[in-house]
Amino acid sequence: MAKHNRGALEIKAFADHHVITQPNPLSSVLRRVGGKNLDDPVARAEKALAGLSGQFKNWMSIEADRLSAAHATILRLGFTDETCEELFRAAHDIKGDAATFGYPSAGAAADSLCRIIEHAPEIDQVPSNLIAHHINAIQAIVHERTRLDTVSMAGELSRELRGVRASRPETSSVMRKIDRI
Repeated sequence: MAKHNRGALEIKAFADHHVITQPNPLSSVLRRVGGKNLDDPVARAEKALAGLSGQFKNWMSIEADRLSAAHATILRLGFTDETCEELFRAAHDIKGDAATFGYPSAGAAADSLCRIIEHAPEIDQVPSNLIAHHINAIQAIVHERTRLDTVSMAGELSRELRGVRASRPETSSVMRKIDRI
């Protein structure tokens, strides 16, 4: 085995191979930190999130209003690529933000709406009040969040959405196609 000066390659020779280890120039400039001085990035992130949590209700309300505006545009102009895309993006943003902002039930309703928009063979064949029920459920969950019965209300809204879906023959056939995907 040949070892050269510090900073040079270290070569270990074996019968059938050689192992070459390159020097680590960073080891001379690294500073070891004791356990007390360690920075915990997770704790920092949680602290930052806690600082922002007062704004979550407002942000979620803005997202819910954006969803309602997209739906109103569809009611006015019909389903076009642009209007459908905006409705999907608004629902998808709610789906993504809901758990972080403390609205998991709104996220579930938004996920269901995203699946309908994304997987319906013909979006204009989906009954308009099925989409409206999803949007109304999301609005109710977001705006009534301060009540003590939020969880039971969200559960009831979810049951009603499933009931609307199952009770209407035209809705059932479209949703069966979506469920197969």
